[in-house]
Amino acid sequence: MLDSCKLKSACNLPFICNKTLYGKIGKDRLNAVNKIINTAGTSNAEVPLADPGMYQLDITLRRGQSLAARDRGGTSDPYVKFKIGGKEVFRSKIIHKNLNPVWEEKACILVDHLREPLYIKVFDYDFGLQDDFMGSAFLDLTQLELNRPTDVTLTLKDPHYPDHDLGIILLSVILTPKEGESRDVTMLMRKSWKRSSKFQTQSLRLSDLHRKSHLWRGIVSITLIEGRDLKAMDSNGLSDPYVKFRLGHQKYKSKIMPKTLNPQWREQFDFHLYEERGGVIDITAWDKDAGKRDDFIGRCQVDLSALSREQTHKLELQLEEGEGHLVLLVTLTASATVSISDLSVNSLEDQKEREEILKRYSPLRIFHNLKDVGFLQVKVIRAEGLMAADVTGKSDPFCVVELNNDRLLTHTVYKNLNPEWNKVFTFNIKDIHSVLEVTVYDEDRDRSADFLGKVAIPLLSIQNGEQKAYVLKNKQLTGPTKGVIYLEIDVIFNAVKASLRTLIPKEQKYIEEENRLSKQLLLRNFIRMKRCVMVLVNAAYYVNSCFDWDSPPRSLAAFVVVEDMLEDEEEEDDKDDKDSEKKGFINKIYAIQEVCVSVQNILDEVASFGERIKNTFNWTVPFLSWLAIVALCVFTAILYCIPLRYIVLVWGINKFTKKLRSPYAIDNNELLDFLSRVPSDVQVVQYQELKPDPSHSPYKRKKNNLG
Repeated sequence: MLDSCKLKSACNLPFICNKTLYGKIGKDRLNAVNKIINTAGTSNAEVPLADPGMYQLDITLRRGQSLAARDRGGTSDPYVKFKIGGKEVFRSKIIHKNLNPVWEEKACILVDHLREPLYIKVFDYDFGLQDDFMGSAFLDLTQLELNRPTDVTLTLKDPHYPDHDLGIILLSVILTPKEGESRDVTMLMRKSWKRSSKFQTQSLRLSDLHRKSHLWRGIVSITLIEGRDLKAMDSNGLSDPYVKFRLGHQKYKSKIMPKTLNPQWREQFDFHLYEERGGVIDITAWDKDAGKRDDFIGRCQVDLSALSREQTHKLELQLEEGEGHLVLLVTLTASATVSISDLSVNSLEDQKEREEILKRYSPLRIFHNLKDVGFLQVKVIRAEGLMAADVTGKSDPFCVVELNNDRLLTHTVYKNLNPEWNKVFTFNIKDIHSVLEVTVYDEDRDRSADFLGKVAIPLLSIQNGEQKAYVLKNKQLTGPTKGVIYLEIDVIFNAVKASLRTLIPKEQKYIEEENRLSKQLLLRNFIRMKRCVMVLVNAAYYVNSCFDWDSPPRSLAAFVVVEDMLEDEEEEDDKDDKDSEKKGFINKIYAIQEVCVSVQNILDEVASFGERIKNTFNWTVPFLSWLAIVALCVFTAILYCIPLRYIVLVWGINKFTKKLRSPYAIDNNELLDFLSRVPSDVQVVQYQELKPDPSHSPYKRKKNNLG
C-alpha cells in the first residue's frame, strides 16, 4: 500500500488509495491552507507549522454503533464518506438494514498539510431517492502522534440538531511522514449520471510493473427476463412496472411494461465489476405513474460474491417490502482488456504485442469469442484554445473517453487553456458500429464539472495511426465550440465477427438522460417525419402514374377516405377529453406533457427509420452498404438453389421453436438490428467532422516553434 500511494511531491495533491481507488483534491488549495491559523488545538511537536512535505494517513473504518434509523422499517442502509478540504476522498460500501454495521475497510490518504481535518459523514442509502444524512464528525489530524496506531471513537452529530444522539463511528488510524519518488497519476471516472449530469470522479494510478492498468476486474452480464405476480398499484388492479438496478455508481433502468402484473422484459445489459470479492446489486421495482411520484413495488438484492465465475445463474428473487418475484440471468466473466498508459508505452508500438493483437482478430479466429470484435487504442495528446471557464480566465481541463458504457478519463491539468495529457487508452470493441466520444470538462472544486467541448467519432470512420486535430462541438454536437483536441486512434477488428454482431440487438447506454419536451426538437422531428412521408407519397404517385395517366379522381377518392378517418379520430378524441375533465388540473398538465414527449419520441423513431433506410442505399456507411449487398447476393443464391417454400418452412420452424430451444433468449429482429446501426440524418450531422483552423495544424505549430 505504501508503494501504491507514491506521488509527485511537486504536485502537493492529497490522494486516497483503497486498493486501486484514489480521490483527488486541487493543488491550488495549498496556498490557502498555509494561511489558515491552527485553531484545532495543540499541535503535535513533530509537526512543523508550515511543513512542505506530505503525510500518509492509513485509516481502517471499523464499525458503527447505535446509528440513527432512517427507513420506515426502523433500520438504515449506512455508508461512510471521508472528505478533506471539501473533496470526497473515500466512500465505503453500503451495509444494508443494520444500525451496528461492520465495515473493516482500509484506506490510505496522502495529505499535504495537517491543518485540514478529516471530515466523516454517514448517510443512509436510498435507491432512486436522495440519501438521508445520519450524522458527521471531524478528526483533527494535528492531534495524532506520528508513526503510532491510534484507535479513535467519533460521536456523530447533526449541526442542525446538536442534542440528538446519532451513534458513534470507530476508526483505527496511523499517521506517517511521506517521502518518495514522483509518480504520474491517471484517473478513472464512474458517473452517477443523474438528470443534473453531476458526476463523481475517482482516480487511478498506473501500475508500476506493467506501466498500464486494468481498471475493472470483470463483467457482470444481467438479463432481466420477467416479473411474476407483482403487486397491483393502480386503481384498475394492474401496474406499469419497470426495474432499476444499481451496482456501486453504475445504474440501469429497464423499459416500462404497461398494464401488467406479469411483465416480460427480456433485456440484457452489463455492469463493470471493480471489487475482486464481488459486490451487491440493488434491485427495486416501481410502478410508473403519470403526473405524480412513481409507486414502490418492492426490492431485492444479488450478492455477486456468492456466484461462481464463468457460469450463468438463473435467479428467482422474492421482492421484499412488496409482492411478486423477478427472474434474472446473471453471468460473471473475466475482464476485457481496458487500460490506461503513458504515451511512451502503448500496445501497438510493441511489435510482439501488436502481432498478438493482430492474431487475436485474424480471419482464422472467426468463431472464437464472438463478443470480442476488435481492439481500440486512443492516444489523447493535447488540446488547444479551450474555453476559459474560471473567473481567472483559465480552466482546469480533463478529458473523458467513452465507448458505449466504458468510460475513462485523464488527469487534470490546472490553470491551462492548452493542456497536454499524453495518455493512451485501450478498449475492447464489442460492436464495430459504436461511436467513440471524447469530452473535455473543466474541474470545479465545489460543484459539478463544466462542459468545454465534445467530439463523436464512429469507429468505422477512423484512419489508423493518423494524428488529427478535432474541432470541439457543443453538447448537442450540432455546432462548434472553442478549442481543438489532438487524437491518434487505431482500430483493429475482425470483419466477419463485426458483421455477425450487426444482426443482434445493439448495446444500450444505461446512462443516457430521459428525453424531455422541447419545442425545437418536436418541430425538427415533425419536419423529418414530413420528409419521409413525402418520399413515400411521391413514390406512390410515381407508381400510379405508370399504370394510370388520369390520377386526379383516384387522388380525390383517397383524400375523402383520409378525411373520414380523421373525423372518426376527432370524435374519439372528444370522448377522451370529456372523460379527462374529471381529472385534476395538475394531472392534466403532466398528462399533456407526457403525451407530447411520447409524440416527440415516436416522430423521432419513425423519421429515423426512414432516414436509415435511405442512408443504407446512399452509402453513408460503406461497411453496412456492402454488408447489405453481400447478404442480398447470398439470399439470391439460396433462392436459386432452394425453393422458396422450403426456406419459408425452415424459417417458420426456427421462429416457432426458438422459445422451446432457448426459453430465455432475447427476442430480436435481424433487419431492425441492422438498421439500428445505420445513422439517421441527425446522427450524420453529429458525427460529421468539422474542419479545424489551419493555424492549429501540428506541422505548422512545429514550424512556428522552430522559427
